[in-house]
Amino acid sequence: MKLLALLSLLFPLQLLAQNTQTIKIQLRDEINGQAISGATVSIPKYQLQSVSDDQGSVRWDGVPVGRLEIEISALNYGKKILKELLLEKSKQLILDVELQQVSRELHAVTVSSAGNTIPALLSAEKITSEQIFRYPATFFDPARLTMTLPGVANTNDQANNVSVRGNNPSYIQWRLEGVEIVNPNHLSNAGTFADKPAAVGGGTNILSAQMLGNMNFLSGAFPSSYGNALGGIFDMNLRAGNAEKYQHVVQVGLIGVDLSSEGPINKRKGSSYLVNYRYSFTGLLGLAGVNFGGEKIDFQDLSLYLNFPSKRAGTFSFFGMGGVSSNIFAPDADSTKWESAKDLNNIDFNARMGLVGAKHQVRLWNKYQWKTVVVNSSSEDLRNAYTGNQNVDYDYAAKNYLSFSTSFSGDLYKWWAFQFGVNLSHQFTKFNYIDSGELFYSYDNLQVQPYVRVSNRKSDRFNYNVGIMFPYYSLSQSQYAEPRLSASYYLLPKHQVKVAYGLHSQVVNSRVGLYLPNKPSRSHHFTLGYQYDIDQKQSVSVEAYYQSMFNLTRFDSLYMSVMNGYELGDFRGGYFLPNQKNQGRNYGIEFSYKRYLENGFFALANATFYKSQFKAFDGKFYDSRYSGDYIYNITGGKEWETNKGKIVGLNTRVNWVGGFRDYFIDVTQDNGVTYVGWRLDQPLTVKYDDYFRVDLRAYIKTTKKKGSETISLDLQNLTGRENVGYNYFDIFTGKIEQKKQLGLVPMLNYRWEF
Repeated sequence: MKLLALLSLLFPLQLLAQNTQTIKIQLRDEINGQAISGATVSIPKYQLQSVSDDQGSVRWDGVPVGRLEIEISALNYGKKILKELLLEKSKQLILDVELQQVSRELHAVTVSSAGNTIPALLSAEKITSEQIFRYPATFFDPARLTMTLPGVANTNDQANNVSVRGNNPSYIQWRLEGVEIVNPNHLSNAGTFADKPAAVGGGTNILSAQMLGNMNFLSGAFPSSYGNALGGIFDMNLRAGNAEKYQHVVQVGLIGVDLSSEGPINKRKGSSYLVNYRYSFTGLLGLAGVNFGGEKIDFQDLSLYLNFPSKRAGTFSFFGMGGVSSNIFAPDADSTKWESAKDLNNIDFNARMGLVGAKHQVRLWNKYQWKTVVVNSSSEDLRNAYTGNQNVDYDYAAKNYLSFSTSFSGDLYKWWAFQFGVNLSHQFTKFNYIDSGELFYSYDNLQVQPYVRVSNRKSDRFNYNVGIMFPYYSLSQSQYAEPRLSASYYLLPKHQVKVAYGLHSQVVNSRVGLYLPNKPSRSHHFTLGYQYDIDQKQSVSVEAYYQSMFNLTRFDSLYMSVMNGYELGDFRGGYFLPNQKNQGRNYGIEFSYKRYLENGFFALANATFYKSQFKAFDGKFYDSRYSGDYIYNITGGKEWETNKGKIVGLNTRVNWVGGFRDYFIDVTQDNGVTYVGWRLDQPLTVKYDDYFRVDLRAYIKTTKKKGSETISLDLQNLTGRENVGYNYFDIFTGKIEQKKQLGLVPMLNYRWEF
């Protein structure tokens, strides 16, 4: 006993002797936002334990830096474990944790790698900034991290465009703080066919990972608060800066120079700021005179988040972000060195994107939460290929979204919880007629999306989420009722079955909208899942899904569909006949294994088997462009941690995706004249080779006296495999060529946090 008493006295001294930092935790009820007092919060690794105060707060000073887990146990709320946490010397660990009440019958342990709950019972994943910095070859971009998840296939590794469960990438929606925004990515033409700007992707996200809080990624059967999306949702949230201590980050790597700062504005009132600026590394080299084969690639961005809590009026937040990017190509002056049609012209690509927004969140009568967000976002893309003073190919597109959302949530008697609200978005689009710098079109569309949702107040053996949205689209004057339902049931404490259904719609908001009927595309989405929690650190799951698409467009005598994407850009009016009864379908099954980071090891493995098909004018189904049939992912790694806070990590990822499909390119000769065209009178008969890539990430994180430094090396496509991008006819070589994707891409990065 004397020995134990002596050790207990020495333990705090040991903590003080090491590199330490502060942990602050705020506990809230998931439904009404009420502070949870009296909860027991512990860090088993260091035998630390505390109880939350009347404000739901817990604070520890002098906690040794390194990997740790936090266990939370509260009356009526069960137990929750926060995993994959990293405490660093350079910054405090601040966690805002939402807890859901549980019934006495539920004995399962809730395990989470993030602070807040996921808004859907299945087909949803939470992404943390810690994962973005740890996983291999993410280039610190949250969209690239989703490529490790089941059902997600990258369309070209030069960019972050993804196809989710066989869907056209344009069916993806980007959201920030709960509202829809324009494409928030630099270099939207990266990796696309014919170098055309993409609607929802790009080379890298404009919002630096330094700014991100947790992000939800939803792949199907979305809850009733989500509208205007068919193929997936990136739901991003910003994090508030530290309200009591100044913290800074300097990061230099292949992506660029990243500078971040956060800290208090008024310590007494708890207000804070968070700001980040980034300039591309290629842009810096370009300023120094370095040439990249005739191309000059450049981007920079700035993001800001201001947070002002008050005692009675709630919390007010103001945020903004903006970025510019360019890709300027000039062919070699010596024409004997030309190799492809690209060398025939100068090509200037310039893009810019920006947004400003405000958010207010307040608790009412200690039972309800009221949240309001307004965001104005805009983007502009211009690509001009020219020879001398003559335009050869001219593409212009501009968008402006004014989005508003307000929601009210809380308890509906003791058995139920509710949320109701409305999303409004006025979306304006302007673009030029193909290859013309003089003829422009524009249209706008007001979307009104009232919704309501009811769920069980306490997590139980049987959990459910029932809702309905009533979207209205002014462009087509269409009004729908879209029911949403998800439910889960614990067969045994560790065995859970899940089911979900959603009716969804999405309006095309791009140049394609000029050629198509104005009515939104729609789909029924059905999902059936099973999850087995092996223990507190690992689980396996299976999800089968079926998505029935309708209100699509039938092209008369042509094997085309909006599900296939980019080929629509070459069509003029009169080439098709609308048929709103036409359908498409996506179906498949996903197998997943997940092991959270524990004892230095983590692993993700999943396999997806799927089909994506469209119905042609002849009434038969044919494989769509993104029907690769299978997706395999293995991601894992090992960390070694010393007692001085140094962490050495080695992570890898293996990605194998079935080849996408394309139309056959027909080349014919007639009297010395070459005629080239896609055989659109046939299905997509070309099947590209499978995509295969191995990525590796090695890193060393060292704790210093006044901060921490991380040196990392990412190797994307370690084996240098030449994966296929697409086929095209090259007018310079006079034959069909194959565009390859990226080879080996090394990225050395240095990060200093203080």
